[in-house]
Amino acid sequence: MARRVVITGAAAITPIGHAKEEIIRHLVEGISGVKKLRPDDLLTDYIHSGVYGTVDYPVEYDFTRQHRKTMGPVSYYACQVAKEVLEDSGLESDFITSGRLGVAFGSTHGSPTVQRQIYKSFFGKTKSSFTSIGAVDYLKSMVHTTAVNITRMFNITGRVISSSTACTTSSQSIGFGYEMVKYGMQDAMLCGGADEYDTTTVAVFDNLLACSTRYNDTPHMTPRPFDQKRDGLVVGEGAGAVLLEEYESAKKRGANILAEIIGFSCNNNGGDLILPNIDGISETIRLGLKDARISPDSVDFVSAHATATKMGDVIEAQAMARVYGAPSPVVTGLKSYMGHTMGSCGVIEMILTLYMMEEGFIAPTLNLENIDERCAMISHAVKLQESDIRIASIQNFAFGGVNTCLIVKRPD
Repeated sequence: MARRVVITGAAAITPIGHAKEEIIRHLVEGISGVKKLRPDDLLTDYIHSGVYGTVDYPVEYDFTRQHRKTMGPVSYYACQVAKEVLEDSGLESDFITSGRLGVAFGSTHGSPTVQRQIYKSFFGKTKSSFTSIGAVDYLKSMVHTTAVNITRMFNITGRVISSSTACTTSSQSIGFGYEMVKYGMQDAMLCGGADEYDTTTVAVFDNLLACSTRYNDTPHMTPRPFDQKRDGLVVGEGAGAVLLEEYESAKKRGANILAEIIGFSCNNNGGDLILPNIDGISETIRLGLKDARISPDSVDFVSAHATATKMGDVIEAQAMARVYGAPSPVVTGLKSYMGHTMGSCGVIEMILTLYMMEEGFIAPTLNLENIDERCAMISHAVKLQESDIRIASIQNFAFGGVNTCLIVKRPD
């Protein structure tokens, strides 16, 4: 028998803030977290894009040396938001270590800054350069480093899922965690994703001509989802985590229920690994609605993937129009505030949606001054508005053709 799944904790580290109040202030006041790339970093002399969604404020960690030694920058982010979520949720320590709590957490590619040092050592010309590789360097850099460092720090002994599907990493993690709880495989799941600052990631998208380059001197003006003058994505960094729990258990212990997850879908385009596909995206949205057992007109708000690439936004808008019809739910591209936070974008956009749901407003898509006519068939949020969001959809699409849709409902 399927069980109800609720969210009882959330925390995020983003380019627009760490604390809930600071993130909300950026959304309400329309403040961008996009800055210029660090000028002295690797590859900056060779790439065209000069902007980044960076976490440029200090994050205070109180991790022990025992835990720090297996952590690269991405795991610091992951373990911090995990720590805050566990504290926020009020779960007792006996439950956390009981095996009834699992972890679904990932990143795009582990820790690229640690990987870079390993590669430099491998290709050094002396034996000493090779032997300088530390015994724990792989543990810092491996693709599932976030998930296992979380389990180690908090002695979590339940199931571990470590998705690594680029832009759908954390949304897939939430979805898989939702299914674990819904079908009784775990009583609770700690879910999310993280990615760290690294210009090699910028270089990949820059080489594909997918990055924003026109606004290098005015970084707050990009990205521009759905806008006529958009010119590509802005790579970002950050982390987010949510605690999913079986509803009756959460209710019994008096947990603060932030929302209920009522639907999840994940499929693949089955074709091109880079270009978006309207049929695949449309089907993902339909499957999410089907899993939630709701009609399209029940959705009040959509957090669009909206990377501000030339064709990605058009295909996504057309897919939404195909499924929702007119008028569509109100749509915001939240990446306009912070860039594309890679593997963490799904969970961060989920958390921002929860904040708007709780506070009763919808943030506009930043920099959306002139809507591209090819994207004009949906209901864009062009200004801050009060709104009673009851049901929201968070959709994400990744390289490799992986698509996800998560649907959440405000608690009664």
